[in-house]
Amino acid sequence: MLVRRELPQDAPAIRRVHDAAFAKADAPGARTVEAGLVEALRDCDAWSPPLSLVATAADGGVIGHVVCTRAFVDGVPVLGLGPLGVLPEHQRRGVGHALMHAVLGAADALDEPLVVLLGHRDYYPRFGFRRATELGVIPPDPGWDLHFQARPLTAYSSAIRGSFVYAEPFQKL
Repeated sequence: MLVRRELPQDAPAIRRVHDAAFAKADAPGARTVEAGLVEALRDCDAWSPPLSLVATAADGGVIGHVVCTRAFVDGVPVLGLGPLGVLPEHQRRGVGHALMHAVLGAADALDEPLVVLLGHRDYYPRFGFRRATELGVIPPDPGWDLHFQARPLTAYSSAIRGSFVYAEPFQKL
């Protein structure tokens, strides 16, 4: 497996990854919210090409994808992570771990201060995430508190506090 930046020709494969990774048992093959979200993010000003990464198999096929987009904490630029998807037949083989480490490293190299996500509270702490409210970052929906997590990067400042705002396509979900 290799991790690299998304290329324009990867868009259909990325859609397939998210459709498969987030498929509902009662609607296999249907378009998923996550696949549509990636496409909407790609078309908005929050998109950052260096932070849209794919994992590829030995044959070059895309087997996973992760993206971070511009978000804000009380007007301070930060990143929102997601979605992160891996083809079901490649899950539990380190693809998601590789994508997470790669996107966090890329964000850090770009001097981003903070990455925020909504996700499983038992999975993401292994990557340094913790409850965002512990850092003073308030979720857009108070019901998200336990699953709303943040990861400070090298450029982080404890002065980054306040309400979190995702890129516009997230707000339309």
